[in-house]
Amino acid sequence: MKIPLLLLFTLLLSPRAATVGHAAQLLAGVAKMDITDRAAGPVNDPSYVKALVLKDGATTVVLVTVDAVAIGGIGRIKDDYLGKVRAELQRELGIPPESVVVNASHCHSVVRADTDALTVQAVREAAKNLVPVRAGAGRGREDRIMENRRLRLKDGSELDLRRAYATPRDEDVAGIGPVDAEIGLLRLDRADGRPFALVYNFACHPIHGVPAGGNTADFPGFASKVIEENFGEGVMAFFVQGCAGDINPSLYKATQHPHDAEAYGNLLGLSALRAARGIKTGDASPLRVVREAVSLPRAADYEKRIAAIEAEQARLLKSFRGTSLNFKTFLPLFLQHKLSPDFPGYHNYGYLHEQAQGRDALAKLDAENRANVEAYLQNIQAMERLTHLQVNLALLKMHQAEAVAAGNAALETEMSGLRVGDFVLVTFPGELTVELGLAVKKRAAGKFTFVAGYTNGYLFYLPTEAQRKNTGYAQEDCDCLVAPEWRKIFDERTDAVLQRLGAP
Repeated sequence: MKIPLLLLFTLLLSPRAATVGHAAQLLAGVAKMDITDRAAGPVNDPSYVKALVLKDGATTVVLVTVDAVAIGGIGRIKDDYLGKVRAELQRELGIPPESVVVNASHCHSVVRADTDALTVQAVREAAKNLVPVRAGAGRGREDRIMENRRLRLKDGSELDLRRAYATPRDEDVAGIGPVDAEIGLLRLDRADGRPFALVYNFACHPIHGVPAGGNTADFPGFASKVIEENFGEGVMAFFVQGCAGDINPSLYKATQHPHDAEAYGNLLGLSALRAARGIKTGDASPLRVVREAVSLPRAADYEKRIAAIEAEQARLLKSFRGTSLNFKTFLPLFLQHKLSPDFPGYHNYGYLHEQAQGRDALAKLDAENRANVEAYLQNIQAMERLTHLQVNLALLKMHQAEAVAAGNAALETEMSGLRVGDFVLVTFPGELTVELGLAVKKRAAGKFTFVAGYTNGYLFYLPTEAQRKNTGYAQEDCDCLVAPEWRKIFDERTDAVLQRLGAP
């Protein structure tokens, strides 16, 4: 039989010539290892490293999720973790380094020192137990468990909500930032239709903790447990952290009830399950993974920003006013003036008696107390602002020292992209703020395109250009290594990754 010339050239030139004319069967394997450091203190619930190995003909992709704060940079996982894991997987299993994608949930759990070896073991076990699967992409929604922690103030600046400093006054707040309520889903079923694994992508800081204290994988751990116990026997759930740089758990600063990540995890898990049950699985072609080298400009304005904060500190120190009050005397006076602004010092008939007799001692005492209360309040507000500035000044000085030590060299990092059929995931190291992820999704051609931070390294916070220039000094803007113009490079590389993936 003669082969048409065009088809012959296609067969000879295609790197996947053996699969031309039909899609290769997608295979998948899963495994997990407990990485909880039980010697570090009480444990509420375990932390895991989970491995999902996908194989389609000559292509192998490894997605690893870790219940840890970051992949290097901060926390227990060292900077050499990713290199060691990739090198060992290449040596032992022949998996190229660019095919290994590792995401940290950003929960603040304490993990074992040998998490790198346990990661390799999890991938090894997953690769040994590959089964035929079908895949499908989808999305869910959960908007009850998170809030944007950046507050837009009436003076045009922005502040963020953290336990390290006070919340601004209600009368100073003009608005809030957005959240991303979308749950990105990749469902994998066995050949007979039974659920096998669920990858779910969501953006929120896992920093709520549990009432009893102790090590916890926070809401992602509880959400995964809900999915695994209810989706089907043997199902493994993989939480992939999204663009959560400025997203806190809802009511993060509440003081009237205990913080409980389990309740939030239950809500997220049930919402993911509800959406996953509606996903139809089928042919998962194509399976692709790409990696783009990225060079980012390092911040060079630390000295200027440090000087601005120090000048603001000096101004605030000069603003303190002396009063005759201490906290013991301030609090009852404050309550009296709030309870009865017109007659704070006594009942109204006392004022009427004084007026009838031509005296005004109570009114003069009220005026004196009112001035002292107002001065004391201004001192408190200045103190709160100083604590905010002090935290962020320390961050700027830390990163300035790092920049000097690095010779202000560019930050060399990587961006990865993963495609499984219609499911597309773009990843980046560090804590991307939510607006960045929303913008990628908005301009992406694919219906099921999602974004993950905290992947394959850690670059601290990555704010938008406008956030980076914020004069209010939110943590995302100060705990930051990059210059404001980094955003343009990020957008260009993201679009390049999506193009290489052939995003549907």
